[in-house]
This record gives sequence, C-alpha cells and structure tokens, in this order.
Amino acid sequence: MGLVQNLFDNDKKMLKRYNKIADEVDALKEEIEALSDEDLKAKTQEFKSRVADGETLDDLMVEAFAVIREAAKRVLGLFPFRVQLMGGMALHGGNIAEMRTGEGKTLTATLPVYLNAISGKGVHVVTVNEYLATRDADEMGELYRWMGLTVGLNVNSKSSEEKREAYNCDITYSTNSELGFDYLRDNMVVYKEQMVQRKLNFAILDEVDSILIDEARTPLIISGSADKSSSFYTRCDFFVKGLKEDEDYYIDISSKTINLTEEGMEKAEKAFRVENLYDVENQALIHYLDQALRANYIMILDKDYVVHEDEVKIVDQFTGRIMDGRRYSDGLHQAIEAKEDVEIQKESKTMATITYQNFFRRYAKLSGMTGTAKTEEEEFREIYNMDVIAIPTNRPIARDDKDDLLYPTLDSKFRAAAEDIAERHEKGQPVLVGTVAVETSVVISNYLKELNVPHEVLNAKNHFREAEIVKTAGQPGAVTIATNMAGRGTDIKLGPGVKELGGLAVIGTERHESRRIDNQLRGRSGRQGDPGVSQFYLSLEDDLMRRFGSERIQAVLDQLKLSGDDAVIQSRMISRQVESAQKRVEGNNYDTRRNVLKYDDVMREQREVIYDQRQEIIMEDESLNYVINPMIRRTIDRYVDINTQGDKKSEWNLEAILEFAHNVLLHPDSISEEDLVGKKPKEMRQYLFERAKEEYHEKIAEMQSDEQVLEFEKVVVLRVVDRKWTNHIDEMDQLRQGIGLRSYGQFNPLTEYQQEGFRLFEEMIGEIEYEVTRLLMKSQVRQNLQREQATADGKGKKASRPKIKTADEEYNRDEDVKTELR
Repeated sequence: MGLVQNLFDNDKKMLKRYNKIADEVDALKEEIEALSDEDLKAKTQEFKSRVADGETLDDLMVEAFAVIREAAKRVLGLFPFRVQLMGGMALHGGNIAEMRTGEGKTLTATLPVYLNAISGKGVHVVTVNEYLATRDADEMGELYRWMGLTVGLNVNSKSSEEKREAYNCDITYSTNSELGFDYLRDNMVVYKEQMVQRKLNFAILDEVDSILIDEARTPLIISGSADKSSSFYTRCDFFVKGLKEDEDYYIDISSKTINLTEEGMEKAEKAFRVENLYDVENQALIHYLDQALRANYIMILDKDYVVHEDEVKIVDQFTGRIMDGRRYSDGLHQAIEAKEDVEIQKESKTMATITYQNFFRRYAKLSGMTGTAKTEEEEFREIYNMDVIAIPTNRPIARDDKDDLLYPTLDSKFRAAAEDIAERHEKGQPVLVGTVAVETSVVISNYLKELNVPHEVLNAKNHFREAEIVKTAGQPGAVTIATNMAGRGTDIKLGPGVKELGGLAVIGTERHESRRIDNQLRGRSGRQGDPGVSQFYLSLEDDLMRRFGSERIQAVLDQLKLSGDDAVIQSRMISRQVESAQKRVEGNNYDTRRNVLKYDDVMREQREVIYDQRQEIIMEDESLNYVINPMIRRTIDRYVDINTQGDKKSEWNLEAILEFAHNVLLHPDSISEEDLVGKKPKEMRQYLFERAKEEYHEKIAEMQSDEQVLEFEKVVVLRVVDRKWTNHIDEMDQLRQGIGLRSYGQFNPLTEYQQEGFRLFEEMIGEIEYEVTRLLMKSQVRQNLQREQATADGKGKKASRPKIKTADEEYNRDEDVKTELR
C-alpha cells in the first residue's frame, strides 16, 4: 500500500507542476495569437539561435509549446487542450503519458516533438506499424514543415540513401522494428558513408506498452545463410589428410592450436593455386584449412564427438552424454563431417541481434504514450527509468463498464454474446466485438451468421484496411469483430444519432491475460466524454479461468452446473477474481521479460565493446597504429606466457615460441632458437615485438601513401572482427539454448551463462588479435584491396567498391543476408 501511495503522490505532485506550467503557456496565448504567419514561422529560427547561445530546451518549453499550439490551430485546425499540454510536458520529461483513447495523443506529441527538434539532434516518433507512421508523417508533417522543420519517413521499402535522408531530418517517423534493424545493419557496414542513422537522441513511442512490454521478449535478429561451400570442406579435408606432423604442420598441445609450417604453407599454395596463402584475399581459404586441421588432428572420434546414424554429434565433456541438436560453430562441425565422410549440412547463422529493451535504452532520452500503462508502472520504472503519469481526461468519462457475465460453457457464452450483439444491431447501436485470438473471431462470426447479423471481421493482417474498418466501426448499426489489439492508434468516431442510442458498445468475448489489453479494448468506447458501454462475456471453460480460476470461482461453477447451460452470474466478485488471476499472469510475464533482459545484458556489454571499436576503426582518418600495435603485442605476450610457465628454463617450450614466430610473425630464415635462448620471458616478448614492428614497417613502406596503409589495415581488421563476432553471436545463441540444463547440477544458469559468456568473449578477442597479427605480418601488400561486409559464413559481400579477382571465386561468392523476427 505504501508503494501505491507513493505512486499516487508522485502523480499528484507532477500534475500540480504541469498545471503551473500550463498556466504560463495559457498566459502567452494572446501574444502569440497576435503574430502574423511569417512572425510565427520565424520563431523556429529564433529558438535554434537561443539554443546555440546556451539556453536549454527546458528554458524554451513554455514559449515553444505556446508557438506550436497556435501553429496547430492555423495549419491543422486543432488547438491542444490543457490536458494535452500536460501530456506534452510528461513526454518532454522522458516519461510515459497515460492518456485515454480519444484524448488526442497524436496532437499531444507535436508539442515535445517540436521542442526537441529545435536542438537539431533528431527526434524519432515510433509507431507499431507502417500505416500509422505514414499517416502521422503526412498529417503532422504538414505542421512541422510549415514551421520550417524537416520531416522524414523511414519504412522498409526505402533504399539506404532514402533512409539516410529520412534520419538526417529534424523529425523522423518510423516503426520500432525498422529502427532496430537499421541500428544492427549500421553496425555491419564497412564504410562510414554507408551508415544511415545518426546518434540516437530522443524517441517518443506511440503505444509504448505494445513496443516495450508486449514485444520485449522478441529479439530482432539479422541472420544469413551459412551456406559454406561443401566442396571446399571436402578439398581442404583431402589436402590436410596428406600432411605429416612436424614437417607440414605443428600442434601446440598447451593451447590446443595447430598451424601449418613453412613447408605446409608452400604445399597449400601449390594445391590451391594461390601466390601467397596469407594474402588477405585468401582469408576464407585459411579459415577452411584451419578448421580441416583441427577436425583431423585435434578433434577425436568417440571422445569429442560420435558419428550416429550418419550424423556427427557432440559429446558433453563433463557428462559423456550426446548433446542432441548442438553443433560446433565457425565451420568446425562441417569440417568434421567432411573428415568422417557424412553429409555436410548447411545452417543459418545469427549475425546480429538485439532486444527492443536494449535498443531503446540506447537513446539519450526516451518517452512514450498509451491509454494503458499504469498496470506495468513498476516494469517501466525499473527497466527504462520512466515514470507513468496518468493525465486527466479533457471531459469526464461517461462510459458504463458493466460487471463481467459468467457462463458455464463456451457455447452458452458465445450464444449469449451473439444475441446481445444482434439486439443492439437491430436498434442501430454500433458494436465492437473484441476477441483474444483470430480463431475466436471466426467462432463468433459463425454465431452471428446464424442470426443473420451483417458484420466485418478484421484480425490485424492488413494495417491499411484495418484502420479503414475501425474508422467506420462507430457508424449506426455497424458490427465489427476484431482481435483486442487490432486498430490500435485509430480513433472510432461516432456516426449521426449514435450518442442517443447509448454510444459504441464494446463486447469482450473473454478476458486477456493482461488487464492492459482489456482496458485498451474498453477504451475504444466513451472517447472525449461520449456515452458508451462495455461488457465482458466469460465462461468457466476459458483458458484464463481454467488455469488461474480460484476455489471461490470453482464454488460458483458448481452452483452454475446445477442450474444448467443457460445459467449466468454477474457479480463484482467474479470481476475481482479475474483481475487477481490476471495480476498473477502479468507477474509471471514480467519475470520472464526481466530474465530475458538479464541474459541479453551479457550480450549487450559485449556488443557495445565490439560496435564501439568497429565505429572507431571505420571513422579513423589518420592511422590505426594505436589499435594494431597493442594487438600484436598482446598476441606475442600470450604465446610467450603460455610456453614459459614454470621456474626452470628447461620446462620452457622455446620450440613452440619459435614455430609461432615462423608461422605468424617473421620469415623463418630471419629468426632461430639461438635468438631466444638466455632471454627472460619479458625480454623475449619485447624482442619479438620489436622484430615484428620492424618487419611490418618495412612491409608498409612499399605502399604509395598513408591512405593506402590505413585502408589495408582497415580491410584486415574489419574482416577478422566481423567474421569472429558473427561466429561468437552464434556460439552465445547456442550456449543460451542449453544453459538451462545446468540447473540440474545445482548451478545458477544465469551465473553460468555470464561466466561462460565472458570466457568465450575473451577467447574471441584473443582469436581476433591472433588472426589480425598473422594476416598483417604474412599477407602480401596489395594496392587494390577493398573492404567486405560480413555475411553469415564470413566470406563477405563487396561493399559498393570495384570487384577484384580472387584465386578461386567459389569461396568468395556473395551470400544472401536476410532480416527476420524470431
């Protein structure tokens, strides 16, 4: 009760403050009204100049609200009410304005959108579908353009250039999914000119509960076909099977790594007809060879994996059990399939992913509006740091919300609901019938057909047609069947004579798991003080009642059974019991979303590290020495440290360090074991680093300019980072799917996921640094290199640059990349 009291007091305090500011806006009404159109339009430039001179948006709020309010009257013929001013203040403060259906949320948003657009940093107005984004950009865009601001629309069908133009506008209308996918795609591009988004500044989410609550468990995923060339797995497997240990390849037992020797490299160059195996262009070939070597000489049959029914299956190292459905990532599984001569399977791979929760938390300021958010206030505050402010209605609500009617069976419920609808239709009262699922829409439609009641059925499959149907749902005699969510964001205006008939009747055919959705359906009726009625029909066979019905409802059930199928009870107690059940479901759903977020937070931290470093590399215009030198140094440090453990020098593996220097850093003729003997680990590390630096400087001295050196380095680093990162995402995805089983061993799955995830991330960073070092030191310097955009198999799409010839087109062909919701 204390918490409820605090929330109530907070609302009262905020509304009191908003009322005072609304008084100040009203005080400017006559002064602003007296301005000519030209003077009113000039206010935008005046505000921009004042912001540039150091005034804050809060300082300008009263004047800006008064100006855009007057502009709305002149351009749209609409003058925001006092409560709409208050809603605008809540939005500008980074909170959620809970405003009832029909209270003019779209117009309310114009106030904070205009104010925040003055900063020039961009405002995103986010809607749940493209119809609403297009409609609002068109209708409200007229107002903003009149005031000298630019307005963009971002929809799926637009090209990168059109999207970039839309994002560079002062105000951009978009859907939530398109924003998220553009963010992921921007962090996969390889040239800064290809990015479409600016820094995420301020977003207003229309139907905020739908986006941040209902869709919070659905991550956005960009996946690509990992359709690796099976012929290359087979060819590489055939090649490595003919190699000899120590002569052609060398295994470092301590780190479980395997590398070709100089002789092995020469054999590979001859076998695959390439001039230099470690040329950047042959990175895909190196990857195939590395995996073939690992599959044949490190992965052991019946220890690491088994072949069962012509399938390679992983063996759990801890339990010895077969891990069905799990596959090694990064192409290793396919390499083992080639080794064991079974069918090489294709698979799709997750390349980039983010939840809406983590995407929208990247905005500097976030706000939202909806008719129903109070029931989820705790979640909004805890996860998004937004308060829900319940804005009063402009006129008192006149809708009659009747107590639920409870029937014994589904059939008796639907029959009663259909008869009620037929009766209301006969007298001309429009009826909106809300269903929880599409299947229920069909059922109630069949009952109405039996009674010869003409009706429209819509189930949110076509947003444009949906909005048209919902618009006409308030006309005399109209009967519209819709899923509870259909038509959100579209007002139902009453036709002539409907008020006298009692307004729009909302009939709910069952209660939703969430009270929010029920309230949303009810709120379709009784807009702006109009009359209306809402009635929910329930049965004891409804899902919610069967799963969460209490003993008290069971007692009612027994009474009803005795009374027969036509028995009905209408009671406040029933409604309270149903709400209690809904609260329990909401609590369970919140726990699920919070759990998803905890897991995604592990990926969020890793994602931000990689994306930030990628951005830094793409934006760099002078030199990447500050990135590359530490990578080379850390790679050397790791190898020296692994092979110089123990106090006695006799325990050190100088041979492994020398092999590493030959294969990764220097020409084999330029260093021998004598160069390492007698040195302490620290001296060895420094010696190898200085030699590597020297050799690298000699190599890049062959290039014609610093720009070519920078491009060469960017090509190498971006290709390696992108391939390793997409493989890491896929590995984390597989880890997430199987981590729940750890609970059987009395381990906390989340803690295990955090620890395993950190270990995998550290391993990936080590692999990136090793691969970058090897490619920079061993590749042949080329003048015409080009960057490639990552695809699922790491082979890459050419990034709008001239095509170059490769040794073998087969492992360098373009692959499809697709976006999907999963």
